[in-house]
Amino acid sequence: MRTADITRNTKETQIKVAVNLDGTGAAALDTGIPFLDHMLDQVARHGLIDLTVKATGDLHIDAHHTVEDVGITLGQAVAQALGDKTGIRRYGHAYVPLDEALSRVVIDLSGRPGLSYHVNFTRARVGEFDVDLFIEFFQGFVNHAAATLHIDNLRGVNSHHQAETVFKAFGRALRMACEQDARAVGVLPSTKGAL
Repeated sequence: MRTADITRNTKETQIKVAVNLDGTGAAALDTGIPFLDHMLDQVARHGLIDLTVKATGDLHIDAHHTVEDVGITLGQAVAQALGDKTGIRRYGHAYVPLDEALSRVVIDLSGRPGLSYHVNFTRARVGEFDVDLFIEFFQGFVNHAAATLHIDNLRGVNSHHQAETVFKAFGRALRMACEQDARAVGVLPSTKGAL
C-alpha cells in the first residue's frame, strides 16, 4: 500500500495528513476552513486518493498559515507515499470544466519543485475565503512533494467555479501521475536513473 501519515507541528499550526494513493476517494477533512475542506474533497474524490486532514491553526489571525501548512504537509505525505517512484507514470494532466469555467493542470513528479500558477480570480473571496491563499497552498505542496506543477484557469466568471475546476483538475492530474504503469513495472521513469 502506498500510504503515508505525516504530523507537522509549528507554533502557528498543528496538522495531521494521511494519504492512500491507491484509495477510493474517501475523505475526512477538518481544517477549520470550510471552503478549503470542500476543495480538498475534490482532490480526494477526483484523484481517488483516500485523504484525511486534521488541522488546527491560528485562524484568529487569518487562514494563511493553515492553508499554506496543509499544502506543505500534503506534499510531504504524497512524497513519502510515492517512495522511490519506481513504476509510476510520473506525468499527469487534466482539463476540467464546470459550467463556464475551465482549468488545466499538468504535473511532473520530477523531484524538482516548481510552480507556474495562472489563475485570475474574478473576485477576491469565495464566501469568507481569500482566494490569494490558493497559490500558497500549491507552493507549499510543490516544495515538499518535489513536483513541477502548471495550473492554468483558461476561463471563468464565477470564482467558486474557477477554484473548483483547479482542484478537480489537480486531483485528476495527480492521480494520473501517481498511477502504476503496467508497461513499466519496476522501471524508474527517468533517463537519469533517479527522481
